[in-house]
Amino acid sequence: MKPHRGTVILVLGILGLLICGPLAIAAWVMGSSDLKEMNAGTMDPAGRGNTQVGKVCGIIGTILMVVGLVIVILAMLLGGFAAFHAAH
Repeated sequence: MKPHRGTVILVLGILGLLICGPLAIAAWVMGSSDLKEMNAGTMDPAGRGNTQVGKVCGIIGTILMVVGLVIVILAMLLGGFAAFHAAH
């Protein structure tokens, strides 16, 4: 049986939520994969709790990162349009 990576996934999820968005994606992907393996019985289920929490943090961090990127892109577009119209 493979050892769990619950603590690693939890740390990645928290860091992705607070500091670096791409780590949230890694936590989400790793958490999903490990939970599938735990359900299949090929991975130690002792880290299920940390894995689930890390995955959820990863999902939230990913959503926040995407929303932030959309806001930045919209702000740049609106600023560009405002500058264009002010110049004409």
